[in-house]
Amino acid sequence: MRRSRWYFAIATGLVVLDQLLKFLIKGGTLFGYHHEGMYLGESYQLIGELIRVTFVENPGMAFGISWGSAKVILTSITIVIASALAYIVHSKKDSPKLERLSYMLIFSGATGNLIDRMFYGVWYGESPLFEGKVVDFIQVNIPDVIWFGVEYTHFPVFNVADSCVSIGVVMMLIAAFISPQAKQT
Repeated sequence: MRRSRWYFAIATGLVVLDQLLKFLIKGGTLFGYHHEGMYLGESYQLIGELIRVTFVENPGMAFGISWGSAKVILTSITIVIASALAYIVHSKKDSPKLERLSYMLIFSGATGNLIDRMFYGVWYGESPLFEGKVVDFIQVNIPDVIWFGVEYTHFPVFNVADSCVSIGVVMMLIAAFISPQAKQT
């Protein structure tokens, strides 16, 4: 039980960081404090031209893939996934740390973006409950490349929650690769 608390404490910290940065980017009023934020599409350099802070809103899921009118279904699926991941983090007490950490990171990311989808539309008066847009703001520029006839100048804009999911998936793959080898020795 105690080990689960550490994982959930880290997850909570990551979700709070994600939401705090999104609030600073989008702006708004929270607990009587008003912050103006950036305007949609605004961008400025963070580390030269390599990494920029660029405010975009994602109406769908990863890479802007839209679900259109089925957005409530996407949000509902995310609730189920986040709940399942929370259960896994709690129940797999004897699993390797890397595996539990990967589940915790994916849980953190799913929860961070779920908050946007569930509540941001209502908080900002833009859409009904479950139909909010996800705030993205980290832009990593890449050398220009044409792929399948489309020119790309930067990686898709993402946020802390997206990073947690991506890192968690990579860690899960590493854990899956390491685990069978460790059992053989």
